[in-house]
Amino acid sequence: MDRISVEQILGDSIVWDNHACMPLRPEDDHFLPQLERYYKAGFDVVCLNIGFDPVGWQNTFPMVSLFRRWIGLNSDKYLQVNSVSEIRLAKKTGRLAICFDIEGGSALNGDINLVQLYYDLGVRWMLMAYNKNNILAGGCQDEDTGLTEFGRQVIDEMNRIGMVVCCSHTGYRSAMDIMEHSQKPVIFSHSNAAAVWSHPRNIGDDLIRVCAETGGVIGINGLGPFLGNNDISTENFIRHADHIVQLVGPDHVGIALDYVFDQEELADFIDQNPDVFPPEEGYSTGLKMVPPEQLIDIMRGLRKLGYSDSDLRLIAGENHMRLAKTVWKEN
Repeated sequence: MDRISVEQILGDSIVWDNHACMPLRPEDDHFLPQLERYYKAGFDVVCLNIGFDPVGWQNTFPMVSLFRRWIGLNSDKYLQVNSVSEIRLAKKTGRLAICFDIEGGSALNGDINLVQLYYDLGVRWMLMAYNKNNILAGGCQDEDTGLTEFGRQVIDEMNRIGMVVCCSHTGYRSAMDIMEHSQKPVIFSHSNAAAVWSHPRNIGDDLIRVCAETGGVIGINGLGPFLGNNDISTENFIRHADHIVQLVGPDHVGIALDYVFDQEELADFIDQNPDVFPPEEGYSTGLKMVPPEQLIDIMRGLRKLGYSDSDLRLIAGENHMRLAKTVWKEN
């Protein structure tokens, strides 16, 4: 019997991009209508970044306030979700489900009480450090000193309240410490395979295996420098996904394009922060990224490699859903 089409699979599955970036300017919401691109491309859930270490923690609350208000004002098309049941409601009612993430524990400003507050505002995963060391852990582009005592306390609190712990952008030692310490599944929200392309932001096979052992998921990143040679072709994207599938199985791979909607803002930020984004590592004005509209080609490419309907559903979003069911707290 013929298998159903890729379009049908995406239509009746939960399709989830676990990381996207809107401009981090609290006074600017004019890019937000572009979220409709995700819905038109076949996505049901998008996790939006509300802050990251280099911007400063003070910017995080204005950003999440802007996003929440805008989503509420456009509730005919979007739903800010706090639970798995609300994700299902969004799909049933034809709306794009949106949750939030934070890239780096500096957003806590040293106050563990903020973990619960961020969760209550819709943050569903947080990574420990962003490229450079902070008071929680070491960064992947720094002299990684490992997970700190405060970092351990933060992980315990995240486990308690239902926020997913993420190791993207962290250093090797810190990532291993984090995955050993956490009592819940740990993710690399948007990281690629170092075996396919060597880059400080990509992760080795040992980290991939340990992540899978925690029950976690690796989201394939769509940025050219991490895919390799700034090549955002579907074939190159699939090379990273397939490597991880061959290593640990289809239960541990997802999508996290890291698509940046305001690419001028990104280019300016890269130019102004060469310590965080070294030019020699491929961070430049010409940085390319996989757009949401490439989803269908990615799924078709995986099918051509022999991936089953079940495998495609897992990678498209069911793995992220499993994590949400396991870690998030239902309202």
